[in-house]
Amino acid sequence: MSYVDIQVKRNPCCSEAMIINGRRLKVWSLSSLAQRAGINISDVPYAGRVLVESIARSGEEHVALLALNQLANGQKVDVEIAFNPARLIMQDYTGIPALVDLAAMRDRMEGNADAINPVVPTMMVVDHSLLIEKSGAPDAQKWNETHEMRRNRERYSFLRWAEHNFTNLKIVPPGKGIVHQINLEQVAFPVIEKEIQGELCLIPDSVIGTDSHTTMINGLGILGWGVGGLEAEAIMLGLPVKTRFPQIVGVKLHGQRQAGVSAADLALALTSFLREAGVVGDLLEFIGPATVSLKAAERCTIANMAPEYGAMGAYFPVDEETFNFFHQTGREGEQLDTAREYCRLQRIFKEDSTPRYARELVFDVGSVSLCVAGPSHPHQKVPLGQLGESFRKAFELEKFSTETLPHGTIALAAITSCTNTSNPEAMIAAGLLAQRAVLRGMKVPLHVKTSFAPGSTAVTRYLAHAGLLEPLQTLGFHIVGYGCTTCNGGGGELFPYVKEAIEKEGVIASSVLSGNRNFEGRIHPLIRANYLGSPAIVVAMAIAGNINFNPETDPLGLDIECKPVYLHELWPDDNDIRTIVEKSVRPESFRTDAQRSLEWDALSSNGGTNFNWNDKSTYIVRPPYFEQDSFIQNGIISSARPLLMLDDDISTDHISPVGAIDATSVAGKYLMTLGTTSSELNSFGSRRSNHEVMARGAFSNERLKNALANGISGGWTRIQPTGDIKTVYDAAQFYKANSISTIILAGERYGCGSSRDWAARGPWCLGVRAVIAKSFERIHRSNLIAMGIAPLEFEPGEGWRELGLNGSESITIEPVSELSTEALMQVYAQRPAGEVIQFQVRLNIFSDAELMIFKSAGMLPFLLERFQQNKAN
Repeated sequence: MSYVDIQVKRNPCCSEAMIINGRRLKVWSLSSLAQRAGINISDVPYAGRVLVESIARSGEEHVALLALNQLANGQKVDVEIAFNPARLIMQDYTGIPALVDLAAMRDRMEGNADAINPVVPTMMVVDHSLLIEKSGAPDAQKWNETHEMRRNRERYSFLRWAEHNFTNLKIVPPGKGIVHQINLEQVAFPVIEKEIQGELCLIPDSVIGTDSHTTMINGLGILGWGVGGLEAEAIMLGLPVKTRFPQIVGVKLHGQRQAGVSAADLALALTSFLREAGVVGDLLEFIGPATVSLKAAERCTIANMAPEYGAMGAYFPVDEETFNFFHQTGREGEQLDTAREYCRLQRIFKEDSTPRYARELVFDVGSVSLCVAGPSHPHQKVPLGQLGESFRKAFELEKFSTETLPHGTIALAAITSCTNTSNPEAMIAAGLLAQRAVLRGMKVPLHVKTSFAPGSTAVTRYLAHAGLLEPLQTLGFHIVGYGCTTCNGGGGELFPYVKEAIEKEGVIASSVLSGNRNFEGRIHPLIRANYLGSPAIVVAMAIAGNINFNPETDPLGLDIECKPVYLHELWPDDNDIRTIVEKSVRPESFRTDAQRSLEWDALSSNGGTNFNWNDKSTYIVRPPYFEQDSFIQNGIISSARPLLMLDDDISTDHISPVGAIDATSVAGKYLMTLGTTSSELNSFGSRRSNHEVMARGAFSNERLKNALANGISGGWTRIQPTGDIKTVYDAAQFYKANSISTIILAGERYGCGSSRDWAARGPWCLGVRAVIAKSFERIHRSNLIAMGIAPLEFEPGEGWRELGLNGSESITIEPVSELSTEALMQVYAQRPAGEVIQFQVRLNIFSDAELMIFKSAGMLPFLLERFQQNKAN
């Protein structure tokens, strides 16, 4: 350890100076604040301490003192805060539309375009656009990356323009890794040195991301969570994150982990437990003796899944294991020593004492066994021994079937996603299992499309050093590229005969992946049963080729001598995994590859300070979101029609289109009228900056069940009053042509899933002005507000079914009193015969900042008006 000379000079207020090797750095002292508040800082949750530091730094010391008092007494903090993250991170699916919006704002600034610039350090990692067109072959990576660049040249040229013309923006080109894994391995650091109002300051690292799994960084003791792209635009332009102080829930982990149980098993078990416990919107803090035994990468695996249990974040306080991770990934020397001392000084380094929490949950890690989650939600935990039984029960099947391919046939097996490829123990385990299988002469059946998409090049380096890359490749897990791929719906086409068996014979196929999302229609529209598991489980299930069996008692297959091979024979020993990790996972594996793609650097940049829009583009289209909407000012919606009537657990994957664009879809047909060939339709994600395409894909998920569609699954609905069944898009155009607003009625947890802006932008484009649901998922509620769509919640015990609504009603909504946060709204639902059903709902807007944005018709009109006023002044 290098020597660092550190002195502390205290000031009367909460600011102090750290003198480090003769350099004066300002800090906002939590100890001084605690002393002034008259509390013991040890009683305050660690995540709360980081939030309070941000509040104090924003100048609101009185709010910081109030928060400290309530936190120290185990109370829920009842204040609205302005959180200023140290940095912002984005991926291309949400990031490109955000930058397109900023480009459009520049056009409206009349000669002052430079005013629209990120003021917060912003990084975008291009990782979502890779599609697996080729797999199971040595040249798969080169093939997929070549075709990715060809398909997305126009989008990537826009990014080159943005890179040249926006300040404080760094673009990480495709082929480098997954945004969250790059965040962990290359960007994140416990402490950031930053100039604030002319002074050099030390502050805790914190990050807001345009992906819900930004919470992964919480595993390193760095506070961060996901927001929608619209909120990210506000952050980029200098607005703090205005939010209610979250309830901090302590999650006490105790017990001894069973042999062979991975962090993925633990994360899936916790997802089920915490979803059941009801932690939506809460900030979780993991404590207890079992946290000590978790490696930092394992903590990150658990934190990654926070959106799946609905939490705002999943925080693990900084401790020595945190610094072991930074050393392991190549961060060394004086900076680490300074960061450690800062964390100790600020009392955000984990101590022996346990803070007080408004609520505390207890979980026994010893109760966790090998498991998967599925077939359609991440919280559907299934013990591995019950996999086949669970599958048959979910789809009401007998054990055996006589199809060409049996039910349960695995069509896709993918080692993918930051959740697990960021964890060396998980990847080494998968490699060891593959090695043992290869030694027994086992193979993966030909109908299984296998793929391996590491989250960073570091994974390839340490697997190759351990001699485990080759056995994975022997089983067909060749590297297909570095990106999200299957976890994000980019798994590509199924093998033709598998597709035919599904479409013509009704085979219920399955996928197995090491990702974090398996909602209906997400992985592939034809695959109904999708299971999440550790990378080692993915390899084992690929060998079996089917999930309709008991992996604990039935053989995976036969070896070269036709002898049955069981999972326990291949399963790697924990000690073997640790030994190889210690030998092969070295700091040099994580050295960043500074070489950029020559093809990327050769892309042309279109325009100067203002972007040069191409009216014929089918990718980058000037957005329409700056229009005002009069109803929002007074909160009255008159004579609206229900566009859809939905039940519980409608995810953003049901709302926002995902995956490849089908030539027979409304969006596909539209693109082909513009001259796009069926082979060049690309994915919805790549066309998120074209509102015409995305609006046509909204609510088109084949698994969507809309009560107004007369039993037809998918993007269909019934027009009122004619009763005609049309696509959701065509119905929306009918209502818009007749100047009729529309609303959506839904059940519990509306908008669960990814933090996808288009789950709010799409309904806005269709003319939806309110959603009435039993409850909302955290990020989606914010996204609706950011688009000027009212999130309205039924009173407890009520819902559209309970109230007897059938979709024939003309619905008027108005505030009971002045429009305000959590205002009561009166709803009048009038049927054709004149009968009126009356009920009340609550406006799910929780802060003055949210209300201001809502009254401005959404985030973009609000931001534009703010900058235009600044220019005028």
